[in-house]
Amino acid sequence: MTRIVPSRPSNDSSIAVRLASSIAGARSDRGDAETDGDRGAKGIDAETADRDGAARRRLAGVVWLVLVSQVLVYPGVPDIVVALGAPAGVSAGMWFLVAEFAAFVAFAGPWGAASDALGRRGPLVVTGAVGGSLAYLTLAAAPRLGFGFSEALGVRVAGGALTIGAFSLAITMLMDLGGGHGRNMGAAGVAIGLGAALGSVVGGGLADLDPFYPIYASAGVLAAAGLLASTVADRTVTRRIQASETRDGASSPETSSPEVPNPEAPTPETSTPIDEDPGFREVFARIRAVPALLVPFAFGFIDRLTAGFFALVGVYYFQEGAFSLSAFGAGVTLALFFVPFALLQYPMGVLSDRIGRFLPVVVGSVAYGFVIIAVGLAPTYPIAAGAMVLVGVCGALVAPATMALVTDLVGVDERGAAMGLFNVFGSLGFLTGFLVGGTVTEGFDYLTAFLVVGSMEIAIAIALFPAVRRIAARIETPAL
Repeated sequence: MTRIVPSRPSNDSSIAVRLASSIAGARSDRGDAETDGDRGAKGIDAETADRDGAARRRLAGVVWLVLVSQVLVYPGVPDIVVALGAPAGVSAGMWFLVAEFAAFVAFAGPWGAASDALGRRGPLVVTGAVGGSLAYLTLAAAPRLGFGFSEALGVRVAGGALTIGAFSLAITMLMDLGGGHGRNMGAAGVAIGLGAALGSVVGGGLADLDPFYPIYASAGVLAAAGLLASTVADRTVTRRIQASETRDGASSPETSSPEVPNPEAPTPETSTPIDEDPGFREVFARIRAVPALLVPFAFGFIDRLTAGFFALVGVYYFQEGAFSLSAFGAGVTLALFFVPFALLQYPMGVLSDRIGRFLPVVVGSVAYGFVIIAVGLAPTYPIAAGAMVLVGVCGALVAPATMALVTDLVGVDERGAAMGLFNVFGSLGFLTGFLVGGTVTEGFDYLTAFLVVGSMEIAIAIALFPAVRRIAARIETPAL
């Protein structure tokens, strides 16, 4: 009888089984590690997004407070200039507003360049806001101090030099955040519009009680802006470190690899070499190298020109021109523009991130010019009020896309100085709006002034239409 002995698996077979098991386990471990890594990355991204969102809200609050402080004064300008010793009329109001914006022009760029050089913006925002508050208190005390109108204008210059630092750098801090340039500039636009809306209504009511009440209120609001700004952490230093690490890693011989052409790489107009300490001169050099930057600067100029026009001529037009409204009534009418301008800027900014900058900038500017003319042609107040609402809608379409173009065209370390230059052009626009509006109104009439300013907005949109189309085609819009 033959005994059958059960066979044992060969060593080769056992090794194969163990090897397969090990490979499967390694794959499982690697899969778990990748899953953990992905989850960790998502957690970090979510945490960063939360921090950016909180910072965005606070910085938008700072911008909002600065705008409230500025616009509180506007509806009462006809009475304020008289209380400061000037003769009544558009001319005195024009110089009262020009004094502040001349300082904006002179100091916006240096504030931005200083923040880029220091690598910090927050303390400068606080300094500008608190200094501007003190300037308003000095202006309110001007008659008691024996100041005439000329000295009061000097105080306005000092206040403007300080306030523009808080305003411009708060917007630049928004630019330093993630989440899309259109989103961040939309948040700035909402803050600007809501601040102007509240300031115009409250300022008009205060001016009807006493010409100096809006000035005292502006001082308090600017002080609050400085306090809020002190609670926001700077992102500039972090961005610089990240940029430096990226540059060092890219140039390291151990980690470098042969360059492979990338067909999707940004064009020279959308990529900016990072300088260790860029400033005002570097950004001017950037403009010479990339003339495309002049396009958003030009639109910023003309858009602010129209805002300056309404701040001066609009106030006098509704109070002393066609409709004889009170300061409060004129403030409410300005709010008809500012409220839609504010509420629509954030969604319009997000829209420009999705569809690009061309349609919002060009089409929006043409429509903006026509509705400005419509305000001057309106035969009755209800029609003029409705046209003011449309002015706000069109302005909301244009403004965030224009500001976002600046961030599209410069590197992270150049944004402070670039935004400073953008605000220089914008402040020049305000100045031009005051001067053109005041001069044309004094020399001709209100209707002619509205026709001139509206036509200027339309003309620049048509003239720069090809340039905007070229830039928009080259800028990669981030998917949201």
